[in-house]
Amino acid sequence: MKRISSNENYLLIGHILAMVFGLAGIILVLPNPDFLVILSQFEWGTKIFGWSMAGGGVVYMLLATAAVSLYAYRTLGLWHWLSFMLPAIGLSLGSELLGTSTGFPFGEYRYLSGLGYKIAGLVPFTIPLSWFYLGFSAYIIALAGLNRLEVKNWLCQLGAIFCGSLCLTSWDFVLDPAMSQAPIPFWVWEQPGAFFGMPYQNFAGWMGTGIIFMTVATLLWKIKPLTLPTKDLKLPLAIYLANFVFATVLSLAAGFYIPVLLGLVLGVFPLIILYWIASNKNVAFVKNLATTS
Repeated sequence: MKRISSNENYLLIGHILAMVFGLAGIILVLPNPDFLVILSQFEWGTKIFGWSMAGGGVVYMLLATAAVSLYAYRTLGLWHWLSFMLPAIGLSLGSELLGTSTGFPFGEYRYLSGLGYKIAGLVPFTIPLSWFYLGFSAYIIALAGLNRLEVKNWLCQLGAIFCGSLCLTSWDFVLDPAMSQAPIPFWVWEQPGAFFGMPYQNFAGWMGTGIIFMTVATLLWKIKPLTLPTKDLKLPLAIYLANFVFATVLSLAAGFYIPVLLGLVLGVFPLIILYWIASNKNVAFVKNLATTS
């Protein structure tokens, strides 16, 4: 298990470095022709930039998926890992295929190149993976935090589904405007909406999809006993925060400040509080906090 834990950390580091590399390409190179001229003078520069634009997004999502998968297997076991991952990937893929075909539940949009092979020519295979690793990271922290408060089991589970889905959606508040309006966009809205180019329907679709697959996973988790990793939540928190920072840098570079603020208030702050509650050793203090708030 120690080897698995070490591999998780290596994958996490690789995930973060791949995102930093991608940010450099999107923010520094693409908007500045001078950078492209300089890079074109070096064969390695052209190759690296071409690789980054063609496969950088694929790499960082694959690394995060591997890191979260190893973490879930190590801390929860095979059943609880797969019974979350498979519904998350399957149901989010179904939503994305439906959305890119009909406009429901997210609105009218389509994916461009840059995120890997497209399933049915519509949805990059990496997109359902991101639903899994971000959704799992938010859900497991929410569940562990609420469980630490010792609220009724059904209320804890409902709260985790809602909080996990909200944190997942809050990440999209920040990511979607920037990625769809980057110098080289990764997807486009056929019918732009009022929220920085996105329709409000998009967020309802994100929230609804998250609630559905987290509910399915919650029901499947009831089949076998579950021991929550309350003292071992650093990796899911790091995954969530790293991806939020990635989206934040892109949004701020595009001049989108309100989405970042919303994401902080509705996603980052609640998740950090739940993480703190889950990992706090002073159980009596935590319970007191719950009853007085």
